Amino acid sequence: MIRNRIPIIVAVFVLFITLACVINIGGPDYPTSSIPVSTEALTSLQDQIKTAVANGSQNGQINIFITETQLTSFLANKLSSQKNPLITLPQAYLQNGQIQIYGTVVKGFLKATVSIIMTASVNADGKLQLELLSADFGPFPVPDSLKEVITSLVTEAYTGALGPLATGFRIEGIVISNGAMMIIGQID
Repeated sequence: MIRNRIPIIVAVFVLFITLACVINIGGPDYPTSSIPVSTEALTSLQDQIKTAVANGSQNGQINIFITETQLTSFLANKLSSQKNPLITLPQAYLQNGQIQIYGTVVKGFLKATVSIIMTASVNADGKLQLELLSADFGPFPVPDSLKEVITSLVTEAYTGALGPLATGFRIEGIVISNGAMMIIGQID
């Protein structure tokens, strides 16, 4: 009688182990180069923005140079402050005119890697305009409404990073290349 119960006990045990683990269901691979997250990079970004504001109040010109490490650290900090962040372990790459964001999404016991690729431009009002080129959530389909949410989140992150510059600041140009983003503008 005990021999008949052993397969059932083993099956239940395996089921509980499976449910306790997170199952990776795939998605795009993170790029091979990992971008470190650091409080120093975040502080450096905040200091650069303060310096740009101070210089801009003197001559009206604002130049902000943002690195991949600074943007990744900013996104990691922003997402970690949220109760249930959409993405964890963010990595932000600034290459070939694109903002490429990779991260991990965990829903229940399923985990997937995601990639979000956007371009940044300046609209007629001198404001940042982000266009979502692609969003890959692995085997999960990405509904159009989620694409709008993603664009809003990245735009909010941008305006949050610029803080006092988000208003009263007219962007004249954005260049994204070789791991950095340069934002050039004028104080209105």
